[in-house]
Amino acid sequence: MTRVAESLTVGAAAALVGISVRTLHHWDSIGLVVPSDRTPAGYRVYSAADIARIHRVLVYRELGIPLADIARMLDDPDTDPQEHLRRQRTELADRIDRLRTMLQAVDRMLDATGKGIQLTPEQQSEIFGASWRLDWVEEAENRWSGTPQWAQYADRAATRTTADWQHLAAEVNTLNADLAAAVRNGVSPGSPEANALAERHRAGISQHFDCTHAMHVCLARNFTDDPGYAEYYDAFHPGLASWLQAAINANAQTHGVDPATATWPAQS
Repeated sequence: MTRVAESLTVGAAAALVGISVRTLHHWDSIGLVVPSDRTPAGYRVYSAADIARIHRVLVYRELGIPLADIARMLDDPDTDPQEHLRRQRTELADRIDRLRTMLQAVDRMLDATGKGIQLTPEQQSEIFGASWRLDWVEEAENRWSGTPQWAQYADRAATRTTADWQHLAAEVNTLNADLAAAVRNGVSPGSPEANALAERHRAGISQHFDCTHAMHVCLARNFTDDPGYAEYYDAFHPGLASWLQAAINANAQTHGVDPATATWPAQS
């Protein structure tokens, strides 16, 4: 607390304690802190005791105590300020814990914006299998960073636990096995069974970001144009990459999307 050697005008007092003159005028009008001295010219000024009271008000206000309650605490001789401060300290410590938890969540989200998957390389390989390439996330970020879809993916990834990723990986493995079986059994793209599989594939993508049928068609173009995608899907069954693209295109047509003209939404 700053020591005051003499009485201060309202402007000097406000500058000393770091609040506005308007605030001091308001506290004066409600009787919270009333200047107790006057100059020979009749101007009201704040004494050292008044400045000490202002500091106490500032402490209580910072703790979230309403001004009316602060006034009662300061003026009631039966109020034990030490006990009240101890209670406020407990509440403040609880608030700090909550804020620290929120800060950690924000840090995870910020980290996810740059990395996406919050798993170590060992965990990624264990969860996603031997075919998982650690550079896929970096490639995806280089391609999609700055888009609303990447931001949505990063936000969702930031909140996922290892168990969540294990569950998602299990769903993908099951879907890939069913897709391979469909090719092996001669299921035709555009058939009800193939459309259902295409919808499951789109739903899996939509767990990471909202994927429309047009966006699904755009992604499926990579299955034959990008050797990495083709290698990934064809490892489950030869020709699966091209079959899946055809199935996705046919399913999109049933939802009014022309695969030949489908485009990715413009970045806003």
